[in-house]
Amino acid sequence: MDLADARRIIDAGIGEADRIQSPSNIAVVDAGGSLVAHVRMDGAQLGSIEHSIDKAHTSVLFRSATGDLAQDSEPGGQFWGMALSGLGRVLVFAGGVPLVVDGEVVGAVGVSGGSREQDGAVAEAAAAAL
Repeated sequence: MDLADARRIIDAGIGEADRIQSPSNIAVVDAGGSLVAHVRMDGAQLGSIEHSIDKAHTSVLFRSATGDLAQDSEPGGQFWGMALSGLGRVLVFAGGVPLVVDGEVVGAVGVSGGSREQDGAVAEAAAAAL
């Protein structure tokens, strides 16, 4: 995952966020979960900056869309309590999507600022740009 890839992913996310009128924070991390690039669109919530980064981090660590982890992390689920791990960086709500090339996770994108549906839509559109 290099900066050119991250910029392309972020630009696609911005395009979708503009289309659905959901100012967003969009983060891209590499395969180790380290931040490659981040943008806060005009009007995006300040409190969502860290959420976007942490959603990307969670997605790459668990090689899963963060929204898919939510049900399993509820009481009685197989991953109950996982949201308490990772020094508070594990977020299990929609907006984190792994970036996959030839079947291998090479990074992830995290989006925060809108509803779960909006964050998920922006993240999916961004990931599709890879």
